[in-house]
Amino acid sequence: MNASYLELQGIRKLFGDQPVLNDVDLTIREGELVTLLGPSGCGKSTLLRCIAGLTELDGGRIRLGQQDLSNLPPRNREVGMVFQSYALFPNLTVADNIEYGLKMRGVAKKERMLRCEELLALVDLEDKRGAYPQHLSGGQQQRVALARSLAVQPKLLLLDEPLSALDAKIRKNLRTEIRQIQKRLKMTTIFVTHDQEEALTLSDRICIMNHGRIVQDGSPESIYSAPRTEFVARFIGSYNVLSRAEASRLFGEGIGQADSFALRPESVKLLMDRSDAEELAAAPANASKRTIEGTIDSIHILGNVIRYFVDAAGIRLTIDRLNDGRSLRANDQSGVRLVLDPSQLLQLEKEGA
Repeated sequence: MNASYLELQGIRKLFGDQPVLNDVDLTIREGELVTLLGPSGCGKSTLLRCIAGLTELDGGRIRLGQQDLSNLPPRNREVGMVFQSYALFPNLTVADNIEYGLKMRGVAKKERMLRCEELLALVDLEDKRGAYPQHLSGGQQQRVALARSLAVQPKLLLLDEPLSALDAKIRKNLRTEIRQIQKRLKMTTIFVTHDQEEALTLSDRICIMNHGRIVQDGSPESIYSAPRTEFVARFIGSYNVLSRAEASRLFGEGIGQADSFALRPESVKLLMDRSDAEELAAAPANASKRTIEGTIDSIHILGNVIRYFVDAAGIRLTIDRLNDGRSLRANDQSGVRLVLDPSQLLQLEKEGA
């Protein structure tokens, strides 16, 4: 596997005098699925368009394999792109949409048809080959758009928020299908999203972007468990971000030298009833853990997880607990006890450090 199949060096883009991409460097291995994750306006879609050649660079270089793409027109880059809007031709059938790129390249009809049949099977749409886009569901249209991009056998596949227009259930099913197809084809892929769950589920690697820069790059596990800055901690996992003074009030002294800290919502134990207290009493003694009093402010049901907002030591904490049927009622403002483990407190770097 090539360690630098796609290489971005010092990518810069300005809209007017406003910088949108600030010296972005990124290396992607062959067959890897990398997600660009970040809030709206962070530059992730612009970076994708620069790679595709749809937006002109103001600086930097793009290499794919052994080829410099920086000044090539889009049609010569061997890059496939799937847009959020699907961009299917409404007057063409599913099969004709899939074959379109091959037809423009002068591929013979028999070869086009064989390739189309392979892709219809790949995206499970064999029974829709003669249908028109307006007669398909959103998820089916997105699968046609994916098949059309794959038909020309690109060296790189770019997906620009392809699932954001779909409802939650279809989105979850389709992202699983996209991942399975990507793995089967060993297709080098860049996926753009602002949805952290999507990024964590799909990716080999996640690049978090903010203000036109990649601020943290790593595996889904490392990004989630070890955010480096306040921005990443707030964006990736509903972390409790604490100032030094707040962390000291909760954990006492000896918390480290950082100016800010992060605490995962599931790392705080919420004692709900007698069985919780008995479980705590039966656990091996740990002198470093602290138990403090708190008051529940509100409760949000998130399916198999219940999210509590609790006031403790003058600080509002987010606490996640498995929905095991023992949750307090949403209107219950009773006091609770929290068990805090200092080993779960993460020191954060200053932004831009």
